[in-house]
Amino acid sequence: MRTAIIILNRNMPDATDQLVENFLAYDTGNADVFVVESGSNQGLLSKYCSWWADWPEAMRDGLRYPRGFNYGLSQILKGGKFRDYTYFFLVCNDVEISGPLVAILVEEMERHTQVGIISPCAANWAESELIGPNNTRYVCHGNHVAWLLRRDFIEAVMERDKPDYMNFLYDGTNFRGYYADQELIIKGYVNHFASAITTKAVINERTELLKTRHDLIRTDRYEINLRRVFEEGQQWMHRKYGFSTRFKMNMYAEMFYENFFTLYPSLAQYRL
Repeated sequence: MRTAIIILNRNMPDATDQLVENFLAYDTGNADVFVVESGSNQGLLSKYCSWWADWPEAMRDGLRYPRGFNYGLSQILKGGKFRDYTYFFLVCNDVEISGPLVAILVEEMERHTQVGIISPCAANWAESELIGPNNTRYVCHGNHVAWLLRRDFIEAVMERDKPDYMNFLYDGTNFRGYYADQELIIKGYVNHFASAITTKAVINERTELLKTRHDLIRTDRYEINLRRVFEEGQQWMHRKYGFSTRFKMNMYAEMFYENFFTLYPSLAQYRL
């Protein structure tokens, strides 16, 4: 069983290189690391760059989470290596790790065969207290800053006709990714795959990077970007699903979440 680790970078090679080197130190026994340059300037590419999104739109706007991860996955597919991997770990470069991570997540995936997505927990997440130490629970929400996906799940929901950076897994029209994680979790439950968060694997989110390096990343100030994430994301949500609030999208997700445990009552012990 091999895992493809896909890291997104945009003009922060120091953070990206450090993350790659941590994975090389802790987690590459059965994993390969790939770096997607999401419209980075040529002088700010990671030394571990695998693919560089350098077309005009990508250079101007970046790819953000949905298009960036789509691009990495599509490049692996184009290279004929997609089925070489049982798992895909998608991670942003503002994540810090200080020990083995992917190996722990893979072990949990092997233990929970009905799980399609599993996320490590951050110490400051509310889920940390709800789940408790050294534990795994199934959820109907998530955060795609770092999560491991089962290839079988990806193949169940991915674009099958012409997969590319706009549609491989995430909906690329949801540019800033507001609730892109929720949409993917819903698709999982529709296809009988649960999503989980585990406290057996812990990450740290370096949120200060988004607040202090927005000019380097070539995005809006943190507060402005956050507002645009919400505004544009709600427009996407209403256009695609007819939901006018996040609450309604949550209720939609909970319907499939509850149905999952009706179909798999033996797994109810893992519900959050």
